[in-house]
Amino acid sequence: MCKEVTTITSIIELVTNAIVPAIKDPFELIDIEYEKMRTDYVLRVLIDKPGGITVEDTSLLSETISPLLDNIKPDPFPEQYILEVSSPGLERPLKTKESLLKAINQYINVSLYQAIDKMKVIEGVLTDFDGETLTLNYIDKTRKKTITIPYKVVAKARLAVKL
Repeated sequence: MCKEVTTITSIIELVTNAIVPAIKDPFELIDIEYEKMRTDYVLRVLIDKPGGITVEDTSLLSETISPLLDNIKPDPFPEQYILEVSSPGLERPLKTKESLLKAINQYINVSLYQAIDKMKVIEGVLTDFDGETLTLNYIDKTRKKTITIPYKVVAKARLAVKL
């Protein structure tokens, strides 16, 4: 398992280094995922731009990215894979400090490595992020509460849809 995770991490790093120079404004690289889905491996490149991604955008970016992946030497992919270029959707991941800064005043979901106030998953409005601490306003039953979360205990963060 550890070797597989290391391999996935190194594949994502190699892919990131190969394609970042080709992702030009107005496009923004949001995330790269590499995973096995049933019998196939899928390399998912999540891209966004102001106003959202169109089918034409994904087609253009696929045509740009595919040859760059073919030129990575030695070939880092252990098996054939499917390249999927798509929008991150409404619940986009927030993987960097910069993405969290852009998400201030938005409703987010945060999963933690260790519980804070007996919670490991919190959804609320991100009201502040200073690079080290997230501040969220959330509802606990019927009461509005505020929680501060050290960035170092954040396992995952993403935009969330408030229901």
